[in-house]
This record gives sequence, C-alpha cells and structure tokens, in this order.
Amino acid sequence: MADLSGVRFLTVAEVADMMRVSNMTVYRLVHSGELPAVRFGRSFRIPESAVAAAIETPDSRVG
Repeated sequence: MADLSGVRFLTVAEVADMMRVSNMTVYRLVHSGELPAVRFGRSFRIPESAVAAAIETPDSRVG
C-alpha cells in the first residue's frame, strides 16, 4: 500500500478556484480520467500534485 502521508488532497471547489474554472469542469476532468481523484463517500479529493501537473501541461486542444 502506498504511503500517502505526504500527499495533500484538495476538494473540487479548491481545484476549481486554483484552475479558475467551474466545479462542473473539474468534475468533467475527473470523470474523463484527465485528472486523477479519490472518492470519499459522495465527494472527490484530488491530489495537489495532479493539479499542479495539469496546470503546467499545455492542452493541445486549445487554440
């Protein structure tokens, strides 16, 4: 089992605020698999490192 003690998880609302998109956009990214997430009950938590990687990686669909 992986050691998750150093991983910081963010809520969908926190990710949406960081990425400057709507909550629905974050849910779409999670459901499409573009943004990895862990489900806790009825909510999702996204690793902060995954958000940073998504922000740093240019999207080839834009433009």
